[in-house]
Amino acid sequence: MSILDLYKLYLSADKVFIKKLNNILGFVPGNTVLYKMAFRHRSVAKILKNGSRSSNERLEFLGDAILGSVIAELLFKSYPYKEEGFLTEMRSKIVNRANLNQLARKMGFDQLIVFDQKTVNIQTKHHSMLGDAFEALIGAVYMDKGYNFTKEFLLKRIVKPYIDIHTLELTETNFKSKLIEWCQHHGKDISFDMVQNGEGESVKLFTINAVVEGESFGVGRDYNKKNAEKLAAEKACEALSI
Repeated sequence: MSILDLYKLYLSADKVFIKKLNNILGFVPGNTVLYKMAFRHRSVAKILKNGSRSSNERLEFLGDAILGSVIAELLFKSYPYKEEGFLTEMRSKIVNRANLNQLARKMGFDQLIVFDQKTVNIQTKHHSMLGDAFEALIGAVYMDKGYNFTKEFLLKRIVKPYIDIHTLELTETNFKSKLIEWCQHHGKDISFDMVQNGEGESVKLFTINAVVEGESFGVGRDYNKKNAEKLAAEKACEALSI
């Protein structure tokens, strides 16, 4: 361990935060600011001079892409004879919000997230905030250490100890079908409504709202309509504890 790392752990103003990160991640972060932002929910974000928010949303976007890339390569090599559809389904099982929430909770991220307890309800904290922070952290690691380091970190510190790929292969995670079947069983109306994107957003981006009995239970966004519906259904299943 370098002298700089020792200083960060025992003498810096952020030593408590850095010690927690070191225990969770297995390494001392370089750019502490990135990691603090990874755990900063939009409810406590400040508006910066350039008009952007100092929340973890941009890092979440980046981390989602990095995680998807690493998992895609892992599955491609683990299942050399499987078709694209199988690989896509397996990747979805690994990176779905419920799984990321569970991973983040196991790793102790709930102790690090900063949010406004007056405006953020418990449901949001448990159903989206942890997974969002998980992806944002990956984005922070990538910006701090680079792709190869992030890949090794994900495979050794997260996939190997926490994810059983072969068990997931046998797990059913078709959230849209599960949600529709649950609604039919309970006699509830369900629809997947397309939402108009905000100003400045790509017209190719689909935003889908999963609506049960007139109430929104999950919003999914993707450049593929079916994927957006799946994401919306996944969040709805979490919210309804299906």
